[in-house]
Amino acid sequence: MRVALASLLYFAIVFGGGFLFGAIRVFWLEPRLGKPVAVLCEAPFLPAVMILAARWVPARTKLAGDYVSLATMGIGALVLQQLADFAVGAMRGLPPSEQLRNFATPAGAFYAILLLLFVMMPWLVNRRQGGAE
Repeated sequence: MRVALASLLYFAIVFGGGFLFGAIRVFWLEPRLGKPVAVLCEAPFLPAVMILAARWVPARTKLAGDYVSLATMGIGALVLQQLADFAVGAMRGLPPSEQLRNFATPAGAFYAILLLLFVMMPWLVNRRQGGAE
């Protein structure tokens, strides 16, 4: 149950930050700079939110610091994130096939790297604490 709560909380914090940064990127930066440059401008902020959330959530939820718990937290959060991403895309009128095609673009490839970082961050920032190495 702690893993599910940690996944949900980690997802909510990072998705909330990403939603805010994404709105700025889509409505303000992309029209002025283009999609690839806008994604790069947003890029440093998302890992910062991930780091803060990945450190805070396991402590707050008293999640075990072992590899399995932290990895499961990241994977669970990714599942929630992808469901939310598809829902937001649908609200914007983007079919899932178009959203998936985005991963073949430079901006989409960079986004895929950020998703990988999102999954790994709970383990990366907590691996020295709690013996998760």
